[in-house]
Amino acid sequence: MTRQTALDDAVARSLERYFNDLEGTQPSSIYEMVIQAVERPMLEVVMREAHGNQLRASEMLGINRNTLRKKLQLHGMLRP
Repeated sequence: MTRQTALDDAVARSLERYFNDLEGTQPSSIYEMVIQAVERPMLEVVMREAHGNQLRASEMLGINRNTLRKKLQLHGMLRP
């Protein structure tokens, strides 16, 4: 199993569990819920792997460094 497949499977299982737990309640804002659940831990791991270097982390993520800074700020992860 590839890493991507393992991650895909984990997300799919979590979403299936989420829908089962709703017990008929109408779901809402699923996209935002998933992004919020995944984005912070992803940023934490990537920043750790990049040894805090935002340029290297942004390259690893495939996003602009300014976008990374905005995301880090949004999650309260920027050092003063």
